[in-house]
Amino acid sequence: MSVNIRINNAVKRYGSNTVIDGLSLDVKEGEFFTLLGPSGCGKTTLLRMIAGFCSIEGGDFYFNNKCINLIDPAKRNIGMVFQNYAIFPHLSVKNNVAFGLKNRKYPKDKINSETLKFLELMKIDQFKDRMPDKLSGGQQQRVALARALVVQPDVLLMDEPLSNLDAKLRVEMRQTIREIQRRVGITTIYVTHDQEEAMAISDRIAVMKDGSIQHVGKPKDIYQRPANLFVSSFIGRTNFLDAHMIVDEAGIVLSFNDNLKLPIDKIKPEFMKEQDVIVSIRPEDFIITHDQNNSLEGIIDSSVFLGLNTHYFIHLESGQQLEIIQESMIDEIIPEKSNIFLKVKTGKINVFSKDGSRNILEGVHNDAEIIGA
Repeated sequence: MSVNIRINNAVKRYGSNTVIDGLSLDVKEGEFFTLLGPSGCGKTTLLRMIAGFCSIEGGDFYFNNKCINLIDPAKRNIGMVFQNYAIFPHLSVKNNVAFGLKNRKYPKDKINSETLKFLELMKIDQFKDRMPDKLSGGQQQRVALARALVVQPDVLLMDEPLSNLDAKLRVEMRQTIREIQRRVGITTIYVTHDQEEAMAISDRIAVMKDGSIQHVGKPKDIYQRPANLFVSSFIGRTNFLDAHMIVDEAGIVLSFNDNLKLPIDKIKPEFMKEQDVIVSIRPEDFIITHDQNNSLEGIIDSSVFLGLNTHYFIHLESGQQLEIIQESMIDEIIPEKSNIFLKVKTGKINVFSKDGSRNILEGVHNDAEIIGA
């Protein structure tokens, strides 16, 4: 059975140091939900509070309508997958997977059938008699995942499970984890600092900073309309430019120091006034052009060819440095020291208040604001 997870005003302290202060969160039944953020932001601490491995200094944690604050970790019916796999080195693959069932005193025939079922599901049944030291990292992680799922937990918690794998295997395993989660339909909370990983596997993501949630939403919403400057900078690459927003009868215009003026609409009504703003432009949202009119002029400092795309690093007349991503062409890469002109895909930019605390465009979907309302 899968459950809805609800957290109301969670508080976590270590002595006089408060690392989580009044955090609220709602994870839907059967959802693949990711806690994403830099090291030290509190994501693993929150996961451990859900698991019961950390004390709770304030707030309430619910599985459906049942408060779990005082329930022993062993009785929360949670499956856990760790960064270091944590499989038993003295047990075979089959016995590792069967361990939880034996611990719960399942009948022998049930243990055998369920163990084989999950070995096959994880495509490691051919390794059932091997010892862990004879397995690759990816195979060991499959064993850990099978062991977590075979007991049919209400919740699956995963703490940086792919961080010890090489880049190619990480991509393969994240796809496997996503497919298995969808097939089993279990509520899953996944912790990572890897933005691409979070984007690839999640139904929704909570971006965390300093023990608080900055933005909760679908990967597409968080990338395209981040709630604030931090989220914009943490999710993917971006360039920040200072601009002055002019509002008059003709409409709204963003005026940049480098002689670029961009008409823009969809500003939230409460921000419809002349003000200084910060504009976020993704590297892929610049267009290299020969048209000098209403363009940014820059000089290419260097470039990196990455097959499908080429990354250009340039500086503007003002001295500001930008990164631009363009689809690689058969022709030669634009040489260093070349002068170029840049247009902007205006519909894809984001505009933030001068202090960076708010995206002032309409269309920002932030479930964290709904929970906190």
